[in-house]
Amino acid sequence: MNLHWHRRDLRGTDNLGLAHAATAADGRVVPVFVLDPTVLEHASPVRVACLLEALDGLRGWYRERESDLLVVRGEASEVLPRLARERDAEAVVWATDYSGLARERDLAVTAALEDDDVRCETVHDAIHHEPGSITPNEGDHYSVFSYFWRKWRDREKREPVDPPAANDLADLTGEPLPSLAELGFEEPAPTPPRVTQPAARERLTAFCSGPIYRYAENRDRPALDGTSRLSVHLKWGTVGIRAVYEATERAANRGETYEARESVRAFQRQLAWREFYAHVLAFNPETVAENFNGYENAIPWRNDADEIEAWKAGKTGYPIVDAGMRQLRATGWMHNRVRMLVASFLTKDLLTDWRVGYDWFRANLADHETANDVGGWQWAGSTGTDAQPYFRVFNPMKQGREYDPDAEYIRGHVPELADATATEIHGWHDLESTERDRVATAYPAPIVDHADRRERAIAAFERARGEPSK
Repeated sequence: MNLHWHRRDLRGTDNLGLAHAATAADGRVVPVFVLDPTVLEHASPVRVACLLEALDGLRGWYRERESDLLVVRGEASEVLPRLARERDAEAVVWATDYSGLARERDLAVTAALEDDDVRCETVHDAIHHEPGSITPNEGDHYSVFSYFWRKWRDREKREPVDPPAANDLADLTGEPLPSLAELGFEEPAPTPPRVTQPAARERLTAFCSGPIYRYAENRDRPALDGTSRLSVHLKWGTVGIRAVYEATERAANRGETYEARESVRAFQRQLAWREFYAHVLAFNPETVAENFNGYENAIPWRNDADEIEAWKAGKTGYPIVDAGMRQLRATGWMHNRVRMLVASFLTKDLLTDWRVGYDWFRANLADHETANDVGGWQWAGSTGTDAQPYFRVFNPMKQGREYDPDAEYIRGHVPELADATATEIHGWHDLESTERDRVATAYPAPIVDHADRRERAIAAFERARGEPSK
């Protein structure tokens, strides 16, 4: 008998850990999920709501096979040894996670199980290539994505693995899932997305049947449904990375033009970015709280409370920034182009520490992944690996005109501007106050002047780097 400890692999198909547990078991596999309070204290209502839905779906998958998922509350280092004793398990199998918090938890679990002579067996399931397998000639990981990508794209990828047979699963009955309230969380403000195995398969199939061939040209247009929207499924593991990659390879083989096939490659490049950040975090777990590039106390972050609150509320007076922040609050998701834009606005225009933004995203994103979000925020704040150069500051008006030219995305999330023209919206910063009152009385004037704030941010970073101001 083996236990399979589900964590961020909430699926039965293409699950390396579950498949390994079934193959190695002398008897049947007992699937387990632990609601660990030390992990939940870092969670948020929207993410816990997604977690509970994914667990309910996974439980249904097991029940279709006359088994069940044991969902147990308590410290993993206490729960798992107890379950192993009760089930006379020889081993506990789980998939590796790469954050510092996960490592601390796993070390405690390993020590407790080994005290009971229970084997601990781990697999790398969430990414194709484990940290340390794609390296430069000197060093343990790449800090420049383009070099990483060249090796990643040429590495052979493992095919999806079959689920265990029904007779490989233990005959058991689990307790009902706790509610959000029982776990100490309020109902989330946004309506959580569907996070189940069927929803993941439907989204993957729909994306690879058409939108993936236009991904390269549409992915930066937030008004279009041009992205995969698979991030929340990859975060919770309701779809496996091998299944995603295999589907994209099939799509590439079906591509009728060079442009269509290259569009598929553009999407695969985003999968590699996700893996790149996982490798960086695995070797630098301290970057959750510290700058990767080292000048930790050199940047004079302003952290103005009123400006931060305006940013969070989507009331900065910069329409595309506000649309993104309101989309986040309403849906638990934000388009990636807009994520970069709002992060640049916070760290450069408002000169606010990237960790303030990271914490807000962690609290509100349904697809929050530590490696991705830390990497993305440090990229925008010019403090991380392969970061946006400090002197390149996104211009929110130009970004709006370029990526939402008809202001369709902005109007969809900023109702005060519903009757404004695209010209008025993208030129909001240049309108006189009387014109703003005429166009949209309830929408605020810009809280800062972008041109002035851009120059100030560049000067601040130059001082932090010890360079003379220009």
